[in-house]
Amino acid sequence: MATADEVHISDNDLKPFFVLHKASNSQQHARKPVGRTSRKVKVNLSSSLAASDESQLLDDQLHKNSRMKNFHDAWVKIESTIKDVLHNINADVFNEINGWVQKSFGAICSSGKLDTNKATCSYPIVTDVTSNQIFTAFVVMSNIEFVDDLQTFADLGVHLQSHGCHMANLSSVDFSAKSGIGGCLRSLLRQILNGSTDAADISILASWYMEHDNYKNPVVVIIEDMDRCSASVLSDFILMLSEWVIKIPVILILGVATTLEAPKNILSSKAVQHLSPSKFFLGHPTDRLDAIIEAVLVKPCSGFLVGHKVAAFIRNCFLRQDGTLTSFVRAVKMAIVQHFLMEPLSFTVKGLLDEEVAEADAWPRQALDLPSCMRRLSEPKSEALLSGASQMKEVLNLWSSVVLCLHEVGKNQRTTLLDLYDEALDPKLYNLRNSDHLEVKPDPQRPSWNYDMHGQSFERQKGGLISRTIRQIRDLPPAALHQLLEKWDKQTEGVDMIHEKVKELRLQEDDNLKEPPTRSRKQTIRNNGNSDKLSEKAAALITCMTREHMQPIECIPFHEIVCFRNADKLQAALVGDPRKRIQLDLLECNKFLKCSCCCTKSHNVPISSMHDTSLMYTLAQEHGNLINLHDWYQSFKAVISQTTVKDKHKSKVSPSPKKRKITAQPQIITEASAQARFCRAVTELQITGLLRMPSKRRQDYVQRVAFGL
Repeated sequence: MATADEVHISDNDLKPFFVLHKASNSQQHARKPVGRTSRKVKVNLSSSLAASDESQLLDDQLHKNSRMKNFHDAWVKIESTIKDVLHNINADVFNEINGWVQKSFGAICSSGKLDTNKATCSYPIVTDVTSNQIFTAFVVMSNIEFVDDLQTFADLGVHLQSHGCHMANLSSVDFSAKSGIGGCLRSLLRQILNGSTDAADISILASWYMEHDNYKNPVVVIIEDMDRCSASVLSDFILMLSEWVIKIPVILILGVATTLEAPKNILSSKAVQHLSPSKFFLGHPTDRLDAIIEAVLVKPCSGFLVGHKVAAFIRNCFLRQDGTLTSFVRAVKMAIVQHFLMEPLSFTVKGLLDEEVAEADAWPRQALDLPSCMRRLSEPKSEALLSGASQMKEVLNLWSSVVLCLHEVGKNQRTTLLDLYDEALDPKLYNLRNSDHLEVKPDPQRPSWNYDMHGQSFERQKGGLISRTIRQIRDLPPAALHQLLEKWDKQTEGVDMIHEKVKELRLQEDDNLKEPPTRSRKQTIRNNGNSDKLSEKAAALITCMTREHMQPIECIPFHEIVCFRNADKLQAALVGDPRKRIQLDLLECNKFLKCSCCCTKSHNVPISSMHDTSLMYTLAQEHGNLINLHDWYQSFKAVISQTTVKDKHKSKVSPSPKKRKITAQPQIITEASAQARFCRAVTELQITGLLRMPSKRRQDYVQRVAFGL
């Protein structure tokens, strides 16, 4: 028979269990009496639930940290990719400008070096007019807004500095009428002399240039946007440099945003006479945009993709608003932010699309609940999770290869990759292409369908942009077809399923080109017919590739993990409603502060632990258009003067269902402290644009500016 010690069950032993039946008699007799009554066993059912909740919260926090880390890694990779793309586009122009700088410097130095006494004197050397010419490069920018070229000129300065030039990058702010010529001269000296002086004296630069080996390299001054500069200040600056050009071989690089006639319209005729101009052209914005889209979105470098609606929204923003690369990149970054905030499974995105898919890189089991993979539930779960990742990588490689091949065809007709990318992502058009064999009718309800980036209508072309692009192949001459096949061969490297078919087509082309040196008229006609057949085969090949392999991302299982599709969220984040957001944040400050004292209270109930500004705005909801300052202050003071004190209630005889009492006791706050806190909160509400301060007519009232949410 078991003893009392053996059958004794402590409180801790019962905590993890749910007791659903009456205890046995032996257990009842084994309990030791305490005082007058026997102690009842208290079963704490919340400990296991609390442990489970704590574990869940810990997992959620780890996943949240992983998502933020993945966002940071993805954006760093995208940002570095964009910089590399722009650097490669500008590399040829930068090298050409550097060669011109070195050649111009050699021409200046060919007249011989000045002796130190003449070079360091504080006045310019008077010579003939021809020796006062300044070698000047006009760099023509094709962008609508100058903001896209800010980084270009900064990179140009770094490139020239790496080749030994003494660099100074001046902006239009330095050439303002308010600062005068002294402002631009101070900025020039600060950059070249590394901030060692703040004087506006060009003779200091002449003395520095003759020291040590400084005279062995030219002084290059980049003026980023001459169209925005003050005409009089810029003209005076050029005239001053022309007087010192013998002592200081200065070479100017001027950014021109409009036309090459701008210098004559901006500068004085006397200043123009001292310029020896050369012309250079930066890349077209469309080419730069296509290169960025290819590197970032078509060939996903970070494991992040966008859906068709998001791509159409970004395209429309680019076309209808400022049309700058800066706005495009900002929209892409905001889409990444929204994706990693909204998608719980985005913590699994970790370079999966760039590396070999292993078992450790498979999707998590929660991914089986995604709508896009319901049709794959017939497979074993482990195989579905692993094959889903590998299939996504394979399908994306095929899709990007076909899109780039189509873009190579459309380049002759000025088809931009942005227009092609937008149509290639549309799942509806993909289904129509499969059913109608690319004979798709345009949809007038789609605003992005009607016009491309060059204003050309798609409606006249049967089947849309992709079908129109494919039909262009049939009209290509043999030489252009040969170049196209070479580009296809390069674009499909690494994608064996498509590359082999392109190689077969190129072999047929090589057989047609092997002709005897003497040929009859019939052979010429036959060869022309073979060329037409080859173009038909090329068109048939790209048609087959489009139908079989250009599957949009939204048609792939598990695409929700890496693809952002909520265009409304992106629009709200980009356009935004700042005044509404400020009001919501003030009324729901506990969601951000996450303090235990405020989270337990009901919504919009003013308590003393709230932030003063949030408390003031909560109290303002009780008033109308006008708020009496005295009443507002008294309400504020009454709330902050109260503090909650818990009255601990203990019972030794029997348990009581009474809850702990929470009473409000006055807190000692001085009048000066309350008024100071009140004034600071009112000022903050005024700064945020929610209040209008008292007027002379009604000095005891403030006016609310924003109403409703």
